[in-house]
Amino acid sequence: MVRTFVTILFMLISIALIVIVMMQEGKNSGFGALSGQVDSYVKKNRGRTKEGKLERITAFLGVLFFVVAIGLSLKVFQ
Repeated sequence: MVRTFVTILFMLISIALIVIVMMQEGKNSGFGALSGQVDSYVKKNRGRTKEGKLERITAFLGVLFFVVAIGLSLKVFQ
């Protein structure tokens, strides 16, 4: 019963991770990144923007995805 619940949770995390990654914008900084010109106002305040929140959610879901995947593969949830 617990394994079924965790498997369904794992699928929901997978779908949410796909959707969140698809919502993010591309990182086309071009030659500006090579010369070190990426420290702009937007870059410094990225945590407050929608893109910054999406990045934090992506990181959280990614860690959760791997923890649940390892738990399922090691048969922790029986």
